[in-house]
Amino acid sequence: MTNPTITILPFLISFLISLVITPLTIVLFSKMGWVIDPKKTLHPAHIHKVPVPKGGGVPIFVAVILTLAIFLKIDKHLIAIGIASLLIMVTGLVDDIKGLNPYLRLTINFLAVAIIVASGIGIAYASNPFGGIFDLSQPRIGFEFLGKYHEIWVLADLFALLWIPVLMNAINWSSGVDGQISGVITIAAIALGVISLNFSADITQWPVATLAFALSGAFAGLTIFHFYPQKIMPGYSATSLAGLLLGVISILATAKVGTVLVVLGVPLVDFVYLVIKRILSGKSPVWGDRSHLHHKLLEIGWGKRRIALFYWTVTAVLGLAAVRFEARSKLTIMIGLILLMLTFVLWQYSWRFSKKSVRGNG
Repeated sequence: MTNPTITILPFLISFLISLVITPLTIVLFSKMGWVIDPKKTLHPAHIHKVPVPKGGGVPIFVAVILTLAIFLKIDKHLIAIGIASLLIMVTGLVDDIKGLNPYLRLTINFLAVAIIVASGIGIAYASNPFGGIFDLSQPRIGFEFLGKYHEIWVLADLFALLWIPVLMNAINWSSGVDGQISGVITIAAIALGVISLNFSADITQWPVATLAFALSGAFAGLTIFHFYPQKIMPGYSATSLAGLLLGVISILATAKVGTVLVVLGVPLVDFVYLVIKRILSGKSPVWGDRSHLHHKLLEIGWGKRRIALFYWTVTAVLGLAAVRFEARSKLTIMIGLILLMLTFVLWQYSWRFSKKSVRGNG
C-alpha cells in the first residue's frame, strides 16, 4: 500500500494552504488595484469582461514550498528547486502586475532552469519508442572548482535547459478561459505523481511523488477560485511555476518526458503549432494573438465552462493512457493528437470560410 505521507497528505495539506492563501491574494491584489481590466489593458489573452486580479503564483508557491518543507528533508536539489521557483514566482508577479517584455521573461526562465541543472538535476537518458534508450550522459566536461571536481553532461544539461522552458511557455499559452489550465495542471500532476510512485530517480534521495501531489493539491485549491466565473487568474506567476515544477518532476521520475508529452498533449501541440504558424507568418513566436485552440473553440460557440471541462477530460484520458502504456504507444498517441489538431484547424478554417460565404451571398 502506498505511503500516505508522500501522496494523500501532501495533496490535502497543499490543497488546504492554497484554499486559504488564494482568497487572501484576491483581497490583497484587489485592494492594491493590481487587477486586469480588459477595457484598459488590451491583450489577446484577456477575454474576461470585468476586472480580475492575477497573482495565482502566490498561493501555488506558498502551498508547494510549505508542503515540501513539512514532508521532505532539505538537500541541494530541493534548495535549487526552491530558489528557482522563487525567482520564477517573483518574475511572474511583476509580469502579472505591471507586465514584462516576453524576451526578458524567457531569459529569466533559462536562468531559473540553469539553477536547477547546476544542482545536478538533468536528463541522463530518454526512452526510445522503437526500443532501447537515448543515452544523453555523454559527452562530459570535467573541471575543478573550489577544490571539488565537477562535470557538465553536455547533452543532458542542454536537453533540460530547452525542455523545461518549452513546458513553462506551453502551459502559460494555454491559460485561456476560466478554470482551463488550473484544472489541467491538477490532473497532470496527479498522473505524474502516480507514475513516480513506481519510478523514482536515485539522484534525488527524496520522493518525487510528494512534489507532484503537492503541486496538484495547490492547483486544486486555486481551481476553485479560477473556475467560471473566475475570481482570480493564475497569471504568468502560476503557469510558469507549474511548467518549471512539472518539468523537474518529469526529469526526476526517471526522465518521463514522453509521459508529459502525452498528458499535456493538447497544450504542447497547440504550442508547437502556434510557434510554427507565427514564424512562417513572419511574426515573433513570443507575442500573443487569438489563434490558440481555446480561442477557436470560443469562435465556434463553445462556452468557457465547456472549454475548461473539455481540456480537463482530455487531460484525464491522456493521463490514464500515459500511466498504462509504454513508450511506443505514447508516440502513437502523440501522432494521433497532432493529426486531430490539424484536422480541427482545417475544419475550423473551412467553417469560417463557409460562414463568410453565406454572409456574402446574403
